[in-house]
Amino acid sequence: MDPNRNTPLRAVALVCTLTPSPSPSSSQLLAEQTMAALADHGVTGKTIRIADHDVKPGVKTDMGDGDAWPEIRDTILGCDILILSTPIWLGHPSSIAQRVLERLDAEISETDDEERLLTYGKVAAVCVVGNEDGAHKVGADLFQGLNDVGFSLAPNAVTYWVGEAMQGTDYQDLEKTPEKTAATTATLAANTTHLARHLKAAPYPAR
Repeated sequence: MDPNRNTPLRAVALVCTLTPSPSPSSSQLLAEQTMAALADHGVTGKTIRIADHDVKPGVKTDMGDGDAWPEIRDTILGCDILILSTPIWLGHPSSIAQRVLERLDAEISETDDEERLLTYGKVAAVCVVGNEDGAHKVGADLFQGLNDVGFSLAPNAVTYWVGEAMQGTDYQDLEKTPEKTAATTATLAANTTHLARHLKAAPYPAR
């Protein structure tokens, strides 16, 4: 039995749909389902739809002139778990997901008193939706980027749904969540919280 199972954890899901609120979004739906699965393990938190905020392009923690990223960054740094949810566009993560990774690149230069990245000890996971093949490729792209900027990833840290190619059905149009997607989301939540609690109890060593 996990001795750290009661350690409180916080999570934030960054939804990288190209569509701002209040329009419905499959990426938002899967992110919310993932947050609900995390809640089953005692995790609290919120989702942020990036398209609703003026996140400037760049690779600094603050690009100035009304940049919304510093506040979002503060939320990320205040959490133990980061969920990145993206649609597939032309076989790739959305441009907004790429922008998030570019802004996170600034964390490579941000360290604590022991020269560890501020993201060390934080765990990330990925949600992917689309109407074409490519979920594994998109997950791999995001995994590498998140790991490069200091996040850890548990086994099975991606949940996804991909519809039939060249068809118009979106994830949000389904009458119910497919069993395999629900099971994968549950596994993601269990493994991600398990790793986050262990890293909170035993941080990575200093350089």
